[in-house]
Amino acid sequence: MNSTLSRFAAAILLVIPGIAATYGFLAMKDAFFAQFGHPEDDPHFLWGKFLLGLVLFAAGVWFIGGWIFFRDRKRNYVAPRFKKKKKR
Repeated sequence: MNSTLSRFAAAILLVIPGIAATYGFLAMKDAFFAQFGHPEDDPHFLWGKFLLGLVLFAAGVWFIGGWIFFRDRKRNYVAPRFKKKKKR
């Protein structure tokens, strides 16, 4: 039971940054394409929405990428330059 609960918690820890990265990408896309919306309106760029999306996207990708990197480092799947340095 404990193993199942810990696996569920690990999956949730990966799903939340994935959802944040997805929302960030969609927010950046919406902010970019909002300027092409209506020809009678002024073209405008939603900088606040774009920057929020950029932060969410970068944080989500950074978290998931770091998780995969450290998992692969633990299992010795990385190139020699990324392996932990041994103390002399």
